[in-house]
Parts: sequence; structure tokens; C-alpha cells
Amino acid sequence: MITIAGAGLAGLACAYELAQRGAAVTVYERVEAPGAGSVARFAGGMLAPWCERESAEEEVITLGSRAFGWWAKVTPVHRRGTLVVAPARDRAELTRFARRTRGHRGVDGAEIGELEPALAGRFAQGLFFEQEAHLDPRRALRDLSAKVQAMGVEIRYGTPAPARVTLDCTGMAAPLPGLRPVRGEMAILYCPEVEISRTLRLLHPRMPLYLVPRGDGYFMIGGTMIESSSDRPISLRSLSELLSAAFALHPAFAEASVAETGAGLRPAFPDNLPRLTEQDSTLCLNGLYRHGFLLAPAMAEAAARRLLQETSDEDHRERRTA
Repeated sequence: MITIAGAGLAGLACAYELAQRGAAVTVYERVEAPGAGSVARFAGGMLAPWCERESAEEEVITLGSRAFGWWAKVTPVHRRGTLVVAPARDRAELTRFARRTRGHRGVDGAEIGELEPALAGRFAQGLFFEQEAHLDPRRALRDLSAKVQAMGVEIRYGTPAPARVTLDCTGMAAPLPGLRPVRGEMAILYCPEVEISRTLRLLHPRMPLYLVPRGDGYFMIGGTMIESSSDRPISLRSLSELLSAAFALHPAFAEASVAETGAGLRPAFPDNLPRLTEQDSTLCLNGLYRHGFLLAPAMAEAAARRLLQETSDEDHRERRTA
């Protein structure tokens, strides 16, 4: 029997990989409902490895490229790409972003209007990352919870984990050296006047913004990365800057209703990459940072292999070349 502490994104992904391999798994979660205690509920749900290369290591692309097919087996994945734009005065930001990333092609104002008619005439240049995708994080957590339970995994919601478990996936609650919180803030807007079908990124030197459509006139906006351990609600400064950036994307957002705001602490190690570590005979998966939905599948697969002492194709290749 494999026991897991935490039924958030990492814990559920590991339960899925372990159950696929025939392991008996029990997951303990202190909150009462799927995803209710997970910082992942505040995520954008962007599967955007090539965009993330702007500020992340190459490993994010290598591991993240596996996420599309993995999530498509669990929950709806909208593979509409990512459109990156910038105001004319910040065109240098677009050039910088293009140099630091790949997997994109340049688009002019006419093609931007074809891709997203709501943006017609608003931006002269952009970058289109055609292979990227997005999903709804909260639905994904619910769907993943239901999926693993259908596979025979027992999830004990509202139940603290025992003192010793096989796998710890408790995020900031895990007492791991070097783990730090990075605060992220978001808002959900209701603006049925605007129709946008794919993830948008607005580049700005002070407040870059991402906007992810949730359907039925709802949009999630975010972009903050604050080195802080405060779990208070979103600050007035962050909210006003996010709303101003949304207005820069389309003036109709000035009349949008703010349906929800939120803030969460994302666990990160100094290199901002996830790790599998052992502590007191417990394997710990942590440090997903801002790449949770992108990197959880690959990290969960690695955790399952390690717990079940499997070898991967990569292991075999390394041995052949040793």
C-alpha cells in the first residue's frame, strides 16, 4: 500500500501514475473537497512550455511537452495556442520575448485580427505559439480526483495524513530545506461583450498579464510573482494593475464584473525547478512553482517509477552509453 499526503495537483497526479501501474494507493487530504486546499485552484491552467522558456530553464520545455496528451486523457484541453502581444510603445518587449523563446511565428495586425477578431486593429505585431494549450484548473482537479477514484484509489478527504507516509505532496506545508513561497494573485472577470478563444499574454515591463478564457464570458487574469509568505487577499496595487492591463487588451474590460479574486503561495526551490527528495524514508515531490499543470505529469511519472523501482527508457539509454 502506497500512502500519499495531499490531494492537490501533485498528489492526485502521482496517484494516477501509481494506479496505472497497478499499485494500491490511499491519499489523505485535510480539506473536504477536491482542490479546495490546493494553490492550483488559482492557476491559469496554461500548458505553455515554449512561452515559459522566456524565464524558465530548458527542462521546463523538456518535461512540459508531455503534459498535453497526459491531461487530454483526464479533462478537456483547449489546444488553441498562445497569442503574445504588446502595445506599440513596448515593442522592444516583444523582440526580447521572441529572442528568449522558440516555437512561435510572428504575426501582423491582420493575422491577429483573424486569430482573435476582438483584437482587430488593436495590435500591430505579435507572436503566435500555435502548439500551446490551456485547461480549466478547477475542473481538471475535480476530473483527476474522479479519475483516480474510478481506478481504485482511496481518497480520504477531511482526514489529516498519518505521521509517516510513502509520498509527501503537501506543498508549502512540507518542512523541506530551501523551499520558499512565491505569491501569485489572480482575478476572474465576467465580460460577455468580449469573445476570446485562446490564452493571451500582454507584455509590459511593469505588469505583464496573461488572460485565459474560461468560457461563457469568464476570463482569468494573472501575472504577479511576489517573493512573499503573506497569504492575505489580493492587494489593491496588484488588482488595479491587473485590471489596467486587461483594459489595455480591450477597452470593454473596463465594464467587466470582478467575479472573484484570489491569492496563493506557490512552493519553489532556489532554481525554480521541481524536485524529488527523500526525507525520513518519505519521498517528497515539491517545488512545482508556477509550472504545476505543465510539469506535474512528468514529475508524477518520475515519482511512480522511483517508488516502484522501475527503469525508464532514459535509464536504459544512459546505461548503454556508460
